[in-house]
Amino acid sequence: MPIHSIQRVHHVQLAYPAGAEGQIRNFYHQLLGLPELRQPPSRTLRFAAGAQQIELVPTDSNAPAPVASHLAFEVDNLPELRSRLLQAQLQLVENRALPGYLRFYVKDPAGNQLEFLEPDDELEYPV
Repeated sequence: MPIHSIQRVHHVQLAYPAGAEGQIRNFYHQLLGLPELRQPPSRTLRFAAGAQQIELVPTDSNAPAPVASHLAFEVDNLPELRSRLLQAQLQLVENRALPGYLRFYVKDPAGNQLEFLEPDDELEYPV
């Protein structure tokens, strides 16, 4: 057994195009409801997701993240979040079934792919 053990993910770091801070804040704070962590002056935007953090770092590159790369959130009340994102006219990808879960994918304003999932017995979204 190793001397140390990994306990949890502390944070995930994603990129966003420099100058898109307003769109990023709106998406992560207003649409997803994640509290922004205001720390000493920095261009990095930080949001709390439970005990973990999501850090978004500005880059000069607009290259989208590879499709296989994504951040997954397990949420409560996935249908409500789905409805809120649809009302914001975001395009959801819902064609990837996962037994025992409701889930969908959406891209943030920087093109980072996010997965949202919730354990569910019914396996259907309310209409």
